[in-house]
Amino acid sequence: MIHTFQDSDWEDKISKEEVICVQFSASWCAPCKQLSPVLEQFSESYPSCKFFYADVEEGAINTGSAMGIRGVPSTIIFRKGVEVDRLVGFPGPAKVKEFLDNSISSK
Repeated sequence: MIHTFQDSDWEDKISKEEVICVQFSASWCAPCKQLSPVLEQFSESYPSCKFFYADVEEGAINTGSAMGIRGVPSTIIFRKGVEVDRLVGFPGPAKVKEFLDNSISSK
Protein backbone atom coordinates (compact mmCIF):
# COMPACT_ATOMS: atom_id res chain seq x y z
CA MET A 1 0.00 0.00 0.00
CA ILE A 2 1.25 3.46 -0.89
CA HIS A 3 0.31 6.38 1.33
CA THR A 4 0.05 10.00 0.21
CA PHE A 5 2.83 12.19 1.59
CA GLN A 6 2.55 15.86 2.54
CA ASP A 7 5.32 18.19 3.78
CA SER A 8 3.81 18.08 7.27
CA ASP A 9 4.33 14.30 7.38
CA TRP A 10 8.14 14.50 7.51
CA GLU A 11 8.47 14.81 11.29
CA ASP A 12 5.56 12.53 12.14
CA LYS A 13 5.96 9.74 9.62
CA ILE A 14 9.33 9.71 7.86
CA SER A 15 11.97 10.70 10.38
CA LYS A 16 10.80 8.25 13.05
CA GLU A 17 10.15 5.13 10.98
CA GLU A 18 12.75 2.39 10.56
CA VAL A 19 12.49 2.12 6.75
CA ILE A 20 10.55 4.36 4.35
CA CYS A 21 10.35 4.49 0.55
CA VAL A 22 9.17 7.80 -0.93
CA GLN A 23 8.39 8.29 -4.61
CA PHE A 24 8.79 11.98 -5.41
CA SER A 25 6.69 12.64 -8.50
CA ALA A 26 4.46 15.07 -10.37
CA SER A 27 0.97 14.51 -11.76
CA TRP A 28 2.03 15.42 -15.34
CA CYS A 29 5.02 13.03 -15.39
CA ALA A 30 4.55 9.96 -17.63
CA PRO A 31 7.41 7.88 -16.10
CA CYS A 32 5.96 8.68 -12.65
CA LYS A 33 2.63 7.24 -13.74
CA GLN A 34 4.42 4.09 -14.90
CA LEU A 35 6.39 3.76 -11.66
CA SER A 36 3.48 4.18 -9.24
CA PRO A 37 1.70 0.86 -9.95
CA VAL A 38 5.05 -0.97 -9.90
CA LEU A 39 5.85 0.39 -6.43
CA GLU A 40 2.28 -0.37 -5.34
CA GLN A 41 2.75 -3.98 -6.40
CA PHE A 42 6.19 -4.31 -4.79
CA SER A 43 5.10 -2.60 -1.56
CA GLU A 44 3.38 -5.82 -0.50
CA SER A 45 6.69 -7.71 -0.79
CA TYR A 46 8.45 -5.47 1.75
CA PRO A 47 6.36 -5.46 4.96
CA SER A 48 9.19 -3.83 6.93
CA CYS A 49 9.01 -0.71 4.72
CA LYS A 50 6.29 1.93 4.45
CA PHE A 51 5.75 3.36 0.96
CA PHE A 52 4.73 6.96 0.22
CA TYR A 53 3.88 9.00 -2.88
CA ALA A 54 4.93 12.67 -2.70
CA ASP A 55 3.81 15.12 -5.40
CA VAL A 56 6.54 17.79 -5.60
CA GLU A 57 4.07 20.34 -6.96
CA GLU A 58 1.19 19.61 -4.59
CA GLY A 59 1.77 19.02 -0.93
CA ALA A 60 5.41 17.95 -0.92
CA ILE A 61 7.09 20.92 -2.58
CA ASN A 62 9.16 21.89 0.47
CA THR A 63 10.34 18.36 1.22
CA GLY A 64 11.14 17.74 -2.44
CA SER A 65 13.21 20.90 -2.52
CA ALA A 66 14.98 20.05 0.75
CA MET A 67 15.81 16.58 -0.62
CA GLY A 68 17.38 18.09 -3.73
CA ILE A 69 14.87 16.57 -6.14
CA ARG A 70 15.93 17.75 -9.60
CA GLY A 71 14.08 15.19 -11.70
CA VAL A 72 11.00 13.05 -11.28
CA PRO A 73 10.40 10.35 -10.52
CA SER A 74 12.95 10.13 -7.76
CA THR A 75 12.56 7.27 -5.31
CA ILE A 76 14.40 7.56 -2.01
CA ILE A 77 14.85 5.00 0.75
CA PHE A 78 15.18 6.44 4.26
CA ARG A 79 16.22 4.74 7.48
CA LYS A 80 15.13 6.71 10.54
CA GLY A 81 14.96 9.86 8.41
CA VAL A 82 18.39 9.45 6.79
CA GLU A 83 18.65 8.84 3.05
CA VAL A 84 20.35 5.54 2.27
CA ASP A 85 19.71 5.19 -1.47
CA ARG A 86 18.10 6.99 -4.41
CA LEU A 87 16.77 5.94 -7.81
CA VAL A 88 16.06 8.63 -10.40
CA GLY A 89 13.77 7.81 -13.31
CA PHE A 90 11.89 4.63 -14.12
CA PRO A 91 14.32 2.01 -15.48
CA GLY A 92 11.66 -0.73 -15.57
CA PRO A 93 10.22 -3.15 -13.00
CA ALA A 94 13.28 -5.42 -12.79
CA LYS A 95 15.64 -2.53 -11.93
CA VAL A 96 13.14 -1.12 -9.43
CA LYS A 97 12.97 -4.50 -7.69
CA GLU A 98 16.77 -4.70 -7.64
CA PHE A 99 16.92 -1.19 -6.13
CA LEU A 100 14.38 -2.14 -3.45
CA ASP A 101 16.13 -5.43 -2.68
CA ASN A 102 19.49 -3.71 -2.29
CA SER A 103 18.17 -0.72 -0.34
CA ILE A 104 15.60 -2.33 1.94
CA SER A 105 16.58 -5.94 2.43
CA SER A 106 20.35 -5.82 2.76
CA LYS A 107 20.99 -2.84 5.01
